[in-house]
Amino acid sequence: MSIALMPLPYAEDALAPHISAETVALHHGAHHKGYVDKVNQAVAGNGLDQADLEEIIASAREHGDKSLFNPAAQTWNHGFYWHSLSPTPRQPQGELAAAIRRDFGDLSALRAALVLAANAHFGSGWAWLVSRGGTLVVETTHDAGTMPGTDRIPLLVIDVW
Repeated sequence: MSIALMPLPYAEDALAPHISAETVALHHGAHHKGYVDKVNQAVAGNGLDQADLEEIIASAREHGDKSLFNPAAQTWNHGFYWHSLSPTPRQPQGELAAAIRRDFGDLSALRAALVLAANAHFGSGWAWLVSRGGTLVVETTHDAGTMPGTDRIPLLVIDVW
């Protein structure tokens, strides 16, 4: 099994005018695809070529293999990122909306916390909304920092680049 570049869940131009079709095409078709290609090259013949992406990340983390961890984590993060975006504005509902009110006060405060975290982040990385121990928190990770294999459940991510 090789890791495949996941298709976008919408058309390349669906996020315009906020993110242009050209930016999406470059970010997905070249940048994200480049990470996928590097993962597949790195696992070819090393016993991980049948593993899924989360297993590859776990193995690379366990063995301190940054040359595998970085593209694997970036592949996972980018896949999660594309699903964190939507061409159709939506409001949190149900348990998520209640958790946002409980942990941030309201959706505006959550947005402000995400914007602050992303803007204050130095260098490339990610701004996350995660559930940690049942509490919603905003965190950032640098470079290929990722959530699989941690005690956090990712809910939303912003690519800081």
